[in-house]
Amino acid sequence: MELEAALRDQVGQAIGRPVPDAPITKLKGEASSRSYYRVGAPPDSWVAMVMPPDATKKSDEATKGEPPKELPFVNVHRYLSGLGVRVPRIHRYDEPAGIMILEDLSDITFESALEGGRHNQALYTRAVELLARLRVQAEKKQDPECLAFTRAFDEDLYDWELHHFREWGLEAWSGKKPTDAERAELDATFKDIAKQLAAAPRGFTHRDYQSRNIMVKEGELIVIDFQDALQGPRQYDLVALLRDSYVELDRAFVDTMLDVYIATFEKESGEKIDAKAFKAFFDLLTIQRKLKDAGRFEFINRVKGNPGFLVSIPASLRYVKDAFALRPELSKLQTLIAKYVPELAA
Repeated sequence: MELEAALRDQVGQAIGRPVPDAPITKLKGEASSRSYYRVGAPPDSWVAMVMPPDATKKSDEATKGEPPKELPFVNVHRYLSGLGVRVPRIHRYDEPAGIMILEDLSDITFESALEGGRHNQALYTRAVELLARLRVQAEKKQDPECLAFTRAFDEDLYDWELHHFREWGLEAWSGKKPTDAERAELDATFKDIAKQLAAAPRGFTHRDYQSRNIMVKEGELIVIDFQDALQGPRQYDLVALLRDSYVELDRAFVDTMLDVYIATFEKESGEKIDAKAFKAFFDLLTIQRKLKDAGRFEFINRVKGNPGFLVSIPASLRYVKDAFALRPELSKLQTLIAKYVPELAA
């Protein structure tokens, strides 16, 4: 009851009128350490984000550097707003209380807007074009004050994520550990993949641009959950969206959407992109990202006590298997991992 009173008070201060009888509903928060509550009832409603005491600390997924001086959500929100990207409106942020009052975007995510029609070309085209325009704008308007420009997917981070998979998606999941020789091979191959990925040019990357982090309201696509943005390759957010663990898409559709991205990017930037090389890198990145996701979902289950993402592990592994087929030079790695994770067997 004390929290409910505080939330109503924060909304009242945000909008300039009291809401003493506003109903409060706890919203699903996925894997976040933050909690979300709807205050009021649509259309007269707001969302309160309640943050843990260490909200300004860095992400619990490996990153380098000191904890940021400003809440990452606020910092990256300001940058994206400046680019003209539609993000949720912030009505009030009470930093000492750890409460932010946001625009209520309703409950329709990109995922739910697909309504079972997974290959909704019109909706995906909009999301991919938005991503391409965002990337072009961000490459033109770099901002050292934005946290996303102070951290990056470097070799160490890619390597850490691959070993996160080894620890949780291979060892913990199978209950077995690779032999010393196998571990040495994994170490060397992971390092080589990390080196290849880190060599690509970097720019603003949302990091988790997928179907649950895009809201659909009155025809608009609104981007959320951008606080972990950093510097990464152009294909990274495309892997998050088109190799989404929550919505499986077939390869022909993925290729069509990659072509949409390339065409939009070329039109907006005037730069020519080698489509074959672009897609080959997309596939290598798919292997890295979706292995990491599979391990991460098991980690969230075992360490955070949230089994809700286990259902998405099979899709993640299917994506990896498909990408391995397109990168035959990694067949030895596939065979080694499949010894412990048979779902990846060729």
